[in-house]
Amino acid sequence: MFDLDAYLKRIGYEGPRTPTLATLRELHARHPDAIPFENLTSLLGQTVSLDIDDIAAKLVDAHRGGYCYEHGRLFRTALQAIGFQTVPLAARVLWGPPPVALPPRNHMLLLVDVDGVRWIADVGFGGVTLSAPLRLEAGIVQPTPHERFRLDRLEDGDWLLQVQLGERWQHVYRFDLTAQLDADYLVSNFYVNAHPASLFVNNLLVARVTEGERHTLFNGELGHYAPAPSHRKLRDVVELRDVLERTFGIRLPDSDGRVSSAQLDAVLARCLGQR
Repeated sequence: MFDLDAYLKRIGYEGPRTPTLATLRELHARHPDAIPFENLTSLLGQTVSLDIDDIAAKLVDAHRGGYCYEHGRLFRTALQAIGFQTVPLAARVLWGPPPVALPPRNHMLLLVDVDGVRWIADVGFGGVTLSAPLRLEAGIVQPTPHERFRLDRLEDGDWLLQVQLGERWQHVYRFDLTAQLDADYLVSNFYVNAHPASLFVNNLLVARVTEGERHTLFNGELGHYAPAPSHRKLRDVVELRDVLERTFGIRLPDSDGRVSSAQLDAVLARCLGQR
């Protein structure tokens, strides 16, 4: 019993509820603006549930954010409620330094069919989250309200997503079109959420896409891209709390008593490198 009305209110969408490209584009722009990417649940040692009721309660009702599995499941459920045909996919993340070996498929994205044309939708990739769907077509540069992206085919048939940063093209991730089952995501979510070596267990990662701007946070370093990048170090937990609430629009988890303020402050202090 997904509450589509509540979701659309959360992202500020009041347009037609018809499965058209215009609708998909508007929803794709509004979702990552209203609902940030964040991993506070994992940092607090809590379980990230992939049950849609739990995701909606957190991202919609509680005005929190989440990471790719939560965003992807929520967005897919909303699209299906409107009438879109979707296929859940998985990607190997290539962001950052070139990996020694191919990483596992631990990122969720969607394939969306609109009038027989296939599009990639991804509202949960942190600092370079798409702000528009991309047509599944190789070799063309596709502008979005923020960066330009490109999809290419690899020798083994996989697709490669790249983003243009300045004059260079940066790999984002690679994927194929094999539909994923809920069980596939449960396994990878367990690692991301709870494994001691997981990036999301050991670091604070937050991102939000607003009109013409990107905001990112990695532990205590705040980034702003509009379009020239700027970075600054946050001073203390008080400032970090303020940034999470004001810049990223997160209703912090101690606001409703789910965790104590002392517990949250200890986690935030650890991310700032304090004791």
